[in-house]
Amino acid sequence: MEATERLSLCNAELLIKSAFLAVAVPDLAAQSVANALVAAEAEGQVGHGFSRVEDYAAQVQSGKIRASAEVHIHQKGTSSLLADAGFGFAYPALDAVIKKGSGIASEHGCATMGITRSHHCGALSVQVEKLAERGLMAIMVANAPAAMAPFGAKDPVFGTNPIAFAAPRPGKDPLVVDLSLSRVARGKVMNARKAGKDIPEGWALDKDGNPTTNAEAALEGTMLPIGEAKGTALALMVEILASVMTGASKSTEASSFFSADGSPPGVGQFLIAMKPMDTAHFGARIEALLGLIETMEGARLPGSRRAAAIARARAEGIDVPVRYVDAVRRLAEGHS
Repeated sequence: MEATERLSLCNAELLIKSAFLAVAVPDLAAQSVANALVAAEAEGQVGHGFSRVEDYAAQVQSGKIRASAEVHIHQKGTSSLLADAGFGFAYPALDAVIKKGSGIASEHGCATMGITRSHHCGALSVQVEKLAERGLMAIMVANAPAAMAPFGAKDPVFGTNPIAFAAPRPGKDPLVVDLSLSRVARGKVMNARKAGKDIPEGWALDKDGNPTTNAEAALEGTMLPIGEAKGTALALMVEILASVMTGASKSTEASSFFSADGSPPGVGQFLIAMKPMDTAHFGARIEALLGLIETMEGARLPGSRRAAAIARARAEGIDVPVRYVDAVRRLAEGHS
């Protein structure tokens, strides 16, 4: 079993922030990125946590991520926002549109928020939960570099193009649903490659369209979709919302999130925030629905494992592979 080190959430954020400050990422951006990566690690999305720090830092140093980019938000009508991330990190742009968009949704009932010229946005669950904590329902989609072929084909057209949803619950943590449209997130394959491990059967095909358990071959090939043709139909919907509508790079145009070489990926994200319509009864009605599921033998409420992982991380800290912690510490040594 791989050696791990336990860190409190606070110390994990400070360590990651220091690593980004050491490569000249501005303070606010470094904090935003650290918050998002540690939040993902806490909920068990390890492919979007510490494992990303070295890749991000290398891209900052090569200029592929423009760490000092300013976020510019343009209002499109009464309740629609389009943020230009300027080829910087996605997280500061997400922070900005969620702050402004939540106010619009609370006042007008709904807000749509697009982000263009963006980068990897990590665990979408982290972002939709912020809106649900403000009493709003939320949907988020994002595109990513092409890694999944239309069902029946072998050439990638879509990213793993995730979808997330969150709804507020009175007196409880929000309901949060987050899923990749590939059978697993591609970050898990990258994590396996870095660890020198094979991946399970059924995750991916190699570049010739053959099933593979080799992580390197999988990264050179394509991810398999959930639900066969239904999965790639959903990926097409996400692609249109996240890239075509926002003016961002399509998945086939986006460069790798993992390599420091090449131009910025310039992908897009799209969010919808909605104020519950039946405000007088919403809380009771959602609890009745979720409570029914929770009482059914064999059923599990979506997001329950995530919620348990977060509670455990807050109480006990997170166990991170030593190789990742050491790599982040080496980066952070440049910041005093």
